[in-house]
Amino acid sequence: MIIGYARSSTEGQRDGLEAQIHYLQDTLGVETIFSELASGRNSARPELAKMLEYARSGDTIAVQRLDRLARSLADLIRIVNSLQGRGIHLKSGHETIDTSTASGKLIFHIFCSLSEFEASLIRERTMVGLANARRKGKRGGRPRKLDGKDLVMLKTLKDSGSVPVRTLAKKYNVSPSTLYASLERLERTITS
Repeated sequence: MIIGYARSSTEGQRDGLEAQIHYLQDTLGVETIFSELASGRNSARPELAKMLEYARSGDTIAVQRLDRLARSLADLIRIVNSLQGRGIHLKSGHETIDTSTASGKLIFHIFCSLSEFEASLIRERTMVGLANARRKGKRGGRPRKLDGKDLVMLKTLKDSGSVPVRTLAKKYNVSPSTLYASLERLERTITS
């Protein structure tokens, strides 16, 4: 049996969901379809879970594109390994992958290796870019809410005990924990 899975992220993409369903029926010959509107980032996809439970050994799960099935490469590999362990095949129309054939399995593994390679290159380029930025004296991350002048004044007020920390934090629109962390950072700068 060929079982289909179709997913779109939002209500506004309902036409895309219907197009996937027609593709699965007309092009891939799907007999039963599980479909849902759910973000790919969301791990709670009830129709996907129902479909995975419904599939039996010898069945083929069909999708229009692999990104409809999994949230990430690791997720895709996990799902496909689970399916293969249960004797269930995967067929993807867009990537022309069919794991019921030897060449389909090979193409799937090459596709996954290339995706993993691309992700590694992106990580590597990011690390090189961050190292170059640090060498130039630039710092990444969110800008500090309190500058040096404010911190010196806040430290003086806090140390005097005349104004509660919560009041100081509220006046500068920061949380007390941010204020404490900023004052600790100032202390470390002064002592080093």
